[in-house]
Amino acid sequence: MSNKKLLVTGASGKLGREVLDQLLASGVAPANIIATTRDPSKLGDYAAKGITVRPADFDKPETLEAAFAGADRLAIISTDALGPDAHRITQHANAVAAAKAAGVSHIIYTSMPGPETSKISFAHEHLGSEKAVKESGLSYTILRNAWYQENLLMGLPNAFAAGSWVSAAGDGRQNLVAHQDCAAALASALAAETTQSATYTLTGPEALSIPEIAALASEIVGKPLSVQAVSTDALAEGLGKAGLPSFVVDLLVSTDANIAAGGFDIVTNDFETLTGRKPRSLKAFFERNKAAF
Repeated sequence: MSNKKLLVTGASGKLGREVLDQLLASGVAPANIIATTRDPSKLGDYAAKGITVRPADFDKPETLEAAFAGADRLAIISTDALGPDAHRITQHANAVAAAKAAGVSHIIYTSMPGPETSKISFAHEHLGSEKAVKESGLSYTILRNAWYQENLLMGLPNAFAAGSWVSAAGDGRQNLVAHQDCAAALASALAAETTQSATYTLTGPEALSIPEIAALASEIVGKPLSVQAVSTDALAEGLGKAGLPSFVVDLLVSTDANIAAGGFDIVTNDFETLTGRKPRSLKAFFERNKAAF
């Protein structure tokens, strides 16, 4: 096992913690792992295992070079800053610049599928962040994660409660990938020896339409679930009347628009290329989380 120092930013978040777990499980020595977060107290359990925990705030670029010092390969987990005041391109560009100044040799960045053409409201933020990575002159691995299967836990329980899933996605197909699989791929890319630049799109094993997803969920959960097809305008109006913030409405409506346009109709072997195993299926997700619906 290499003695290179591997650094994970945003390490106290769900994906960050899963990446740390994957690195440890794969045999990477805790002494070779650096975890950064705005609040180091949240990673006390990992510090106790021997991982170096450092404070880092992408909004305070003057702090980042010291936080990244000594790292050979660095994973920039995209921040969760959304809404009208979001400035993720700046945040990620700060991290890229600090990584270069600190002597990091390779950057891994978590992005989204097809940001060049995606209708998702924040796609431009990932495209701009990818540009910052590529223009740094460092070698890189960009991981374009499909929509997480776990995102279904946010809205689908309410759809089951109502017996209907309101969708503007039409017959478009969507691929959903397990959150843990994205963590495994990120850990593999971080621990790899390659210095070649590459972009991977991480997906589950199949793309399904919203009616197909609803039918699969209904079969496994054991509750009826129909799909009510509406226009994007009608969906936006309904979500607005439900009291959701405008940026959330834009995100949800643009997601359905992207599905309808084929922006999520993708299946790749990139996860298997990085990890050597097959990705988890959506059926397995519903079986694991049946009680949540």
